[in-house]
This record gives sequence, structure tokens and C-alpha cells, in this order.
Amino acid sequence: MGEKTPKRKRKPVNAWKFFEKKGDSAERVRKSCPKCGKGVFMAQHKGRITCGKCKYTEFESKKKEEPKQEEKK
Repeated sequence: MGEKTPKRKRKPVNAWKFFEKKGDSAERVRKSCPKCGKGVFMAQHKGRITCGKCKYTEFESKKKEEPKQEEKK
């Protein structure tokens, strides 16, 4: 019969990474999900921001650089 694959060990969430101390208050570092509310943070990926709970995704806009026009002499 088939062997059981080992179960993946999950890392605990480090909640202290999601906040920054500003004076006497704490501010959120990451954006919160607009659908789920303030308690759910969105993950930052390359080129997009995604909610892990409801799968809401925002894509970063690509800024197209205008080609430089060289002056002819």
C-alpha cells in the first residue's frame, strides 16, 4: 500500500510584524482586506496584493516608461 506523506509543519504567525509603533499608538503596516474588514491583512506578493481568506486580489499598475527620443545632429 502507499506510504503516508509527512504532514507539513506550519510556522506560527508573527503578529508583531504587521504593526509599527508610532509614538503611543500602533499603526498597521500591511493593507487590510476591503471585503473581510479590518481584522484580515492582505499578503504582499510580487505584482499583487491578495487576501488569503476571501481570495480578493489587487494588481499593481504597471508604469510604462516612454522611450527616450534621441536628438539627431
